[in-house]
Amino acid sequence: MTPAVVAARRANIEFTLREYRHDPDAASYGLEAAEKLGLDPAQVFKTLVAKVDGRLVVALVPVACSLDLKALAAALDGKRAVMAEPAEAERATGYVTGGISPLGQKRRLPMVVDQSALALPRIHVSAGRRGLEIELATQDLLRLCAARTAAIARSHHG
Repeated sequence: MTPAVVAARRANIEFTLREYRHDPDAASYGLEAAEKLGLDPAQVFKTLVAKVDGRLVVALVPVACSLDLKALAAALDGKRAVMAEPAEAERATGYVTGGISPLGQKRRLPMVVDQSALALPRIHVSAGRRGLEIELATQDLLRLCAARTAAIARSHHG
């Protein structure tokens, strides 16, 4: 049982857990999850930890996209965003890289979800370990994480 699942249960929301066999050699954890679970990659979001003007923040973008750091900084009224070191991300969230869930993090960090999520009734995110995804209503995720939305994803094709 991961802290993410505990948090979802405690919030009394409806959710589904989906498990798959994680391949340690997978190039992208997020794309692997979408592929193995037969999901549209636009509905599967990866959880990234960055720093805006030196403070840790969490960003969620679709797995097929990358994070636009400039847009993330702007969304949080900051000047400069950089990716956090994996060790720092793991310490702050209590999860291992590749299994960081937006739910049930050790410290509640400011969170921005790419606005493409608003078009989705349900969203899939990591449930707190590699090989485990949680599907929940997008609005429940935004509410539970006190997240704001902004255009922070950059698609890989141009």
